[in-house]
Amino acid sequence: MEKASWIVYWNEYSSDTYLYGSEVEYESKSSVKFKNRLMPPGTVIKEWFSMTNYQEKRIEPALPIIDGESKYKISINVDTPDGTGCMVRLVFLDKYEREAGDITIRDTEAEFRCPLKTFSYKMQLINGGMSEFTFHSIIIEEIENE
Repeated sequence: MEKASWIVYWNEYSSDTYLYGSEVEYESKSSVKFKNRLMPPGTVIKEWFSMTNYQEKRIEPALPIIDGESKYKISINVDTPDGTGCMVRLVFLDKYEREAGDITIRDTEAEFRCPLKTFSYKMQLINGGMSEFTFHSIIIEEIENE
């Protein structure tokens, strides 16, 4: 069985991006430069969703559908000047959009499982103390069970 793999890019839809005082330069699909020297640590810079209300947001979901039975690996391709300061948080939601769990990733790679009652989830790129970076992509891959 072939394992599934998805690449998540930074889309140009701005309502899910922290824009207050930010400079965002879309060089290509896989190269977005972001700079904001006044943004406090802990700020959510960008969000992606596995489920959206198209009538409300006018965008399609950017994240793959995942389940609580499989194990996944996430690879974060973000260049920061000192190699640190980037965090990704996955927030798992139940069918009533209540939080069913979350995981925060501080490294460039991590493995995770989502809670069994996960209905949808969102992924947040969080400022961990950086003021500028270049975002390339985030890769989510299914890991085959041993």
